[in-house]
Amino acid sequence: MELKLINDKGADAGTMPASAELFGRDYSEALVHQVVTAYQANARSGNRAQKGRSDVQKSTKKPWRQKGTGRARAGMASSPLWRGGGRIFPNLPDENFSQKVNKKMHRAGIAAILSQLVREDRLSVIDNMTLESPKTKLLAIKLKSMGLEQVLIITDTLDDNLYLSSRNLPDVMVMEAKHADPVNLVRFAKVILTKGAVKQFEEVLA
Repeated sequence: MELKLINDKGADAGTMPASAELFGRDYSEALVHQVVTAYQANARSGNRAQKGRSDVQKSTKKPWRQKGTGRARAGMASSPLWRGGGRIFPNLPDENFSQKVNKKMHRAGIAAILSQLVREDRLSVIDNMTLESPKTKLLAIKLKSMGLEQVLIITDTLDDNLYLSSRNLPDVMVMEAKHADPVNLVRFAKVILTKGAVKQFEEVLA
């Protein structure tokens, strides 16, 4: 299995060997969907809340007498049938949205995403990605010269200058290989891996 290698100008610099098990895996849409959905669900804080009929500030007095008015029977204004009443099954702040995904499934899902990126020519490898100083302008100029716009840069060790320079660029993200997640791998148009990141992926996932 060969991966496309580029230089610091974005030009082709040949290829490098890589694990076919990691970068040549068949794509499973169902598996990738499950892994991505579980990752997003596990990131939810569960802080939404609604009021039940015991929580709304309404009088418990019967609005009108039971019979003789021609109107429907009513017990109290906090009834869920009334405007402003409590919810029947309110959402609670301690609601748990987490989904369990086995390690084997997670690794297979990441490998399927990386393999699809290779097939779609959205993944490239570079020797190293560093900056002399933490300046957003320097990184913006470097990425423009490489012909990259919406890009995810994955390194083996996080370079502080590179990370700090990327924080103000809305379509650029820098992360270590051990923190790579399925959502960002799918989201970005281009993914750049350093050679060290490729080795880390192969050690953990292959």
